[in-house]
Amino acid sequence: QVQLAESGGGLVRAGGSLGLSCAPSGRAVYGYAMGWFRQAPGEEREFVAGIRWDGVVTYYADAAKGRFTISRASADTTLYLQMNNLKVEDTAVYYCATQTRNRWDNGTPRAPGEFDVWGQGTQVTVSS
Repeated sequence: QVQLAESGGGLVRAGGSLGLSCAPSGRAVYGYAMGWFRQAPGEEREFVAGIRWDGVVTYYADAAKGRFTISRASADTTLYLQMNNLKVEDTAVYYCATQTRNRWDNGTPRAPGEFDVWGQGTQVTVSS
């Protein structure tokens, strides 16, 4: 019954920064991989960044590498995405997601189908 709720989206100028948060509720999700995805109008949902259950291992889509940083709180399962040097093409609805199986797994899931619970999404709009 875990639920996820994203926050932090908004309007930002190209080159600027924005931080997103994903707060779990209902049931703790500690022990599972989590990730950020995004979906622009007319596009498929795409992987942005992932993080291992303990936060030690992170991995990114090519479009995010070097600009975005995924992290999770040390003491809980809150998920974060720090986005720097934003580009217009980063404009999308951003979703957080978590696995609910494969606890303690050291893999690097990045396909949407590998994640079980999703937040409602938060809009990120980057203007030129």
